[in-house]
Amino acid sequence: MKGNIIIISVIAVILVSCKPKLNEAEMNPGEMDVTRYVSIGGSSSAGYMDDAMSFYGQENSFNAIIAVQLEKVGATGYTQPFFLSGSVGVNFDGLSSFTLGYKTDCLGATSLSPVRKASQGDVSALSSNIYTSPFRNMGVPNLKTTEVSLIGYGNPANGAGNYNPFFARMCSNQATSSVLSDIVSQQATVFTVFLGFDEVLTYAKKGASMGSLTPVNGVPGVGFEGSYEELLTALTQNGAKGAVATIPDVTELPYFTTIPYNGLNLDEAGAETLNQIYNPIGLFFNVGVNAFVIEDPSAGTFGVRKMEPGEKILLSVPLDSVKCNKMGSLFPFRNEFILTNTEISQIQSATNQYNAIITSKAAEKGLALVDAKTFYSKLKAGIVYNGIAMDTRFVSGGAFSLDGITLNPRGNALFANQFIEAMNKKYNAKIPFAAVSKYNGVIFP
Repeated sequence: MKGNIIIISVIAVILVSCKPKLNEAEMNPGEMDVTRYVSIGGSSSAGYMDDAMSFYGQENSFNAIIAVQLEKVGATGYTQPFFLSGSVGVNFDGLSSFTLGYKTDCLGATSLSPVRKASQGDVSALSSNIYTSPFRNMGVPNLKTTEVSLIGYGNPANGAGNYNPFFARMCSNQATSSVLSDIVSQQATVFTVFLGFDEVLTYAKKGASMGSLTPVNGVPGVGFEGSYEELLTALTQNGAKGAVATIPDVTELPYFTTIPYNGLNLDEAGAETLNQIYNPIGLFFNVGVNAFVIEDPSAGTFGVRKMEPGEKILLSVPLDSVKCNKMGSLFPFRNEFILTNTEISQIQSATNQYNAIITSKAAEKGLALVDAKTFYSKLKAGIVYNGIAMDTRFVSGGAFSLDGITLNPRGNALFANQFIEAMNKKYNAKIPFAAVSKYNGVIFP
């Protein structure tokens, strides 16, 4: 994500009732054996936050928050592959995590914007394996459901792009272990699963221009259903209980909703210039608000058209190029920076099919189900929790980190409570809810 993002207007919020507190005498794990809690998932589970992995993100992941609450009813030994506490973090591109700071754009305007904590990320953290004993947090950034059983998923010998460096630093054996084998070796008594998010997100973040969505059906390692079934069968074979979560509609995340499709504001000279260029192919522009221009191979002979309501511009778009170099107008947005309505429908359809599988498998295995899709949609509408308002506005909404994709600590505490609520209901437990207000939102300078 690049550029200077301007905080947008306040939206309405809806009131969500607060959870009553439990005293120590009332707390209990119900029908669950919470001795060994293991969490499984992708970026959000691992603690990816502010567009990188860091110690801060790891200790404030929703899984880590669940673990803290489970300790109050008897869980012990939750471990994570921690980065050093002073680390600036690192992502797949070798960049550090974001912080909120002041940035001057190409027009000379200075405002608050996500900026990198350092010129380079903590790449040294990915240079060696730190495994000494199994990690209970088995969240791995960008982990897809079809990759859970992949042997050598952490093997650098496979070459760049053919292994996951974040799993390489935490796996029991880089050459022979898979995420699944390292999970099974721990014999979890209780678990949480939040998989499929990266499955959809990886595709959507590239503007649906690279790769493809995982087939709904297929054997483990090929299809979503077979892969998910294999994981849950392995987790529950010894009677472990747990909670699984559905996948949010990723197109509702701030990464996709912050820049409006009709954010092209033209003065008289700008409108005249674009009309001279585009009128011959049937595109017209007015003084004031207009839709941006995009490349679309299906849009007639010239493959160019104006954006339509509902279509998305990604936060990866270089905003200085939009402001000063006429990207999105004289030079149409490339497909990697936008999601068309057709692409959005494809992504939403796949998400719904994956969620149907998750819901079915949860019922089949007798597991608690967390409706993450509905939870994220409520965030879009707005939530007030203990007097704290949160929504999906970028930066100012208070629930998402500075990448516009992952939740911040406060948002993660809310999400952790969704799992706790589901487990309490399914297993007659009384696990206390996390105190959301004790966790940070966006930290302003």
